[in-house]
Amino acid sequence: MSKPDRNIRPEIRQLDEAAVNRIAAGEVVERPASAVKELVENALDAGATRIDVAYADGGKTLIRVRDDGCGMAGDDLPLALSRHATSKIDGSDLLNIHSFGFRGEALPSLGAVGRLRIVSRIAGSEGAAITVDGGRMAPVRPEAAQYGTVVELRDLFHATPARLKFMRSDRAESQAIADTVKRLAMAEPYVSFTLSDISQGDTRAVLRLDAAQGALFDALEDRLAAILGREFTENALPIDAEREGLRLSGFAALPTYSRGAAVAQYMFVNNRPVRDKMLLGALRAAYMDVLSRDRHPVAALFIACPPELVDVNVHPAKSEVRFRDPGLARGLVVSGLRHALAGAGHRATSTNTGAMLGAFQPAPPARAYQMDRPSSGARTTAYQLQAPQGMGESAALWQGTVAARADTPAPALEGAPLGAARAQLHENYIVAQTARGMVIVDQHAAHERLVYEKLKRQRAENGVPAQALLIPEIVELYDSDAAALLEIADQLAALGLVVEPFGGGAVVVRETPAILGTADARALVRDILDELADQGASTGLEARIDAVLSRMACHGSVRSGRQMRPDEMNALLREMEATPHSGQCNHGRPTYVELSLDDIEKLFGRR
Repeated sequence: MSKPDRNIRPEIRQLDEAAVNRIAAGEVVERPASAVKELVENALDAGATRIDVAYADGGKTLIRVRDDGCGMAGDDLPLALSRHATSKIDGSDLLNIHSFGFRGEALPSLGAVGRLRIVSRIAGSEGAAITVDGGRMAPVRPEAAQYGTVVELRDLFHATPARLKFMRSDRAESQAIADTVKRLAMAEPYVSFTLSDISQGDTRAVLRLDAAQGALFDALEDRLAAILGREFTENALPIDAEREGLRLSGFAALPTYSRGAAVAQYMFVNNRPVRDKMLLGALRAAYMDVLSRDRHPVAALFIACPPELVDVNVHPAKSEVRFRDPGLARGLVVSGLRHALAGAGHRATSTNTGAMLGAFQPAPPARAYQMDRPSSGARTTAYQLQAPQGMGESAALWQGTVAARADTPAPALEGAPLGAARAQLHENYIVAQTARGMVIVDQHAAHERLVYEKLKRQRAENGVPAQALLIPEIVELYDSDAAALLEIADQLAALGLVVEPFGGGAVVVRETPAILGTADARALVRDILDELADQGASTGLEARIDAVLSRMACHGSVRSGRQMRPDEMNALLREMEATPHSGQCNHGRPTYVELSLDDIEKLFGRR
């Protein structure tokens, strides 16, 4: 870029309305999914109970949103297409916002970059229509219409063709539209949604969500099951926590039900879908101790608070928010999720059972049949008839052993959640019998988690031992970085890292966590500052200490290949039942799988 000539004074001009709208559209309407978001939010603000969305060619040639909301009068249509004209706020208080939209930019921005047509009718009045093409508004005309509003946007970005070069494929844009509608549908479970692809004259139903019924938690669960799948709700924990005016609710999946990428993390603030870096960081921090770094949690979390505690006017797209007390919001997410995960105890995802059943390949039965479970006496008689013949005392002994085993009442341990140990296979897998079926436990993975939790409890009770540096490490920082680090000095000291001011922007590190051995104090401080800048809080030091504890737990656990006595196996099962997070190992893998008796009978064609 060439430098401007300082001898030439540039002239300051007032841009015309069309140029202003096209510039504003670049912030509000990034792609077709952005247009869908704005139009669906308008429909929700209008009190719609049913919203139908249709698009063609990934939304590039057509987007249509129909709702049964309150509608607009014909006289209001031109005003609705004027910049910063809205019915949702009066402009006196930009923090007391109870609607999705409030800036009055969406419709004029869409009309500036595409061909926009609005048809609307309010109760007790005739319908009216208005069109805008590249910012040029036509007069309002009467039109027959149903109660509510239909907004039709054709040829998006035809007025700004340079933007078309940045559009992705029709498939990618269609996926973005579907994701946008799903997020808004999660926030409003009592509203019906349909999404259709009408490309090339064919109508293909992409999504259909009927309005949920019942209490809010039940309605939300039904809506999440319809969008994310029943597997998610079956393997998710309900979340309900409150702190100082903020309330966290929703569902978070068990660690063993995780994803390979962060594609199923949904955050809402006062029902507004947001992609907030601080909240997503808090979600990762909550699962830090139960998931490996290459796995990502699945969750749909809702934060509700008085509007004055959060600023939603941070960005024109309204996808970012700023809390008055970000530390409070982050702490609520971390503590609420960790409490729920700890309360899950030894529970593991049910998908492991399905995977295990799929791994079996039983021979197809010659004939399918239904079989009731016989009584103890019937089993004894059957065993006697099946005993080998001509074996004398051996046959009698075999019959007596089987009869005695059949008549022995089930031990009380079988009523426990993980049952009673019955065998050890390949010196690594404990097979236990439960009242409902059987459980197979990975003894090393299970004991590794138990030892890890014990080490963490000891750390919480006794603190992290610190080692004094023979020569304290002086770290030169910017004044702002030093101030940010010293603000959390007490938290760092509790983890064994003692940091003190050293004048100017420098700090001195006098002690480091003994468990880390020879630690690079300078790199440790830099990592903590990077995390503070990125997420507003630091969990890096705690994560490093936990990683060391995890390695200690791994080396101090029952090793694969070791034979265990029945009492040892049962003691391991009982400790798993009493220990949080014991359903997964330190890396998020399951420690056991469970098969019900019905599942087993299906494998043999009995069901």
